[in-house]
Amino acid sequence: MSGGRGPLVEVEGLTKSFHLRTGFGFRRARRELVAVAGVSFTLERGETLGLVGESGCGKTTTGRLLLRLLEPTAGVIRFAGREIQALPERELRPLRRRMQIIFQDPYGSLDPRMTVEEIVAEPLVVHGVGDRAARARRVRELLDRVGIPASWADRHPHEFSGGQRQRIGIARALALDPEFLVCDEPVSALDVSIRAQVVNLLVDLGRELGLTYLFISHDLAVVRHICDRVAVMYLGRIVELAPKASLYREPLHPYTRALLSAIPVPRPGRKRARIVLAGDVPSPLDPPAGCRFHTRCPQAMEVCRRVEPELVEVRPGHRVACHLHPAPPSNGARA
Repeated sequence: MSGGRGPLVEVEGLTKSFHLRTGFGFRRARRELVAVAGVSFTLERGETLGLVGESGCGKTTTGRLLLRLLEPTAGVIRFAGREIQALPERELRPLRRRMQIIFQDPYGSLDPRMTVEEIVAEPLVVHGVGDRAARARRVRELLDRVGIPASWADRHPHEFSGGQRQRIGIARALALDPEFLVCDEPVSALDVSIRAQVVNLLVDLGRELGLTYLFISHDLAVVRHICDRVAVMYLGRIVELAPKASLYREPLHPYTRALLSAIPVPRPGRKRARIVLAGDVPSPLDPPAGCRFHTRCPQAMEVCRRVEPELVEVRPGHRVACHLHPAPPSNGARA
């Protein structure tokens, strides 16, 4: 782990567009889908930032952009103070050892033809780390750290449960001693009974190894347990970003309040007042003008239909993009 001050990851105006062909025959047209639209945030060293929102809001695309698994259309990505959004592959390759990903699907992310030892050792082989004996020792050390018996290293993925496969995926992500991990819904495909075990493993590893996480999820109860701050995305934009305690205690954006209202209350007989949003999420091929949430917002005003709100700080560390919460005047400004 390298030391140093300042954020480990900085994102400014990150945008990703995909060009699609729609229609049939002579009516085929080329259209632009903006999956991520001007996203900005920072990640301090050792911090866990949760990225939440409905399916299709751009969470996974954002995580893959940070690792350059997808190429950004616009914006700036800094890793340890260095801009990486336009680095050529030969300069980016050494940095890839310092940032890794844990995939959502523990069934599809492991090659069924490879043994566990080969899977976990693959990053070491690709980056030319150690000889065969050293790699074998490293694999057994990693398996032991994530709770898989080292004696099982010669088995294949189909011989393991879903939770065990995800532990193998975590071991592979740790092979190169990274500083930054993108966790792309790492427990959503697992049985409820073992989700807590994997989440607690990630918490322990983060504390022991000083890891920085971007934790992508739609499970707000899990996010509350593992994250320090939470960013809420809607249709490609961050609409609220705040420390965990502030966001869960007093969410400011109507969309955030609706998401939090859906969390089950872990007490028999108690119910939470559920906020049910009208309509469906608009298509990212044709997002609404103004605030993207106004078509479903129970508190929408006329200005929401015309002007897109900026993400502004309304409390220390608490930012929101909503016309209901304009930024307070700066010091010295007239009220």
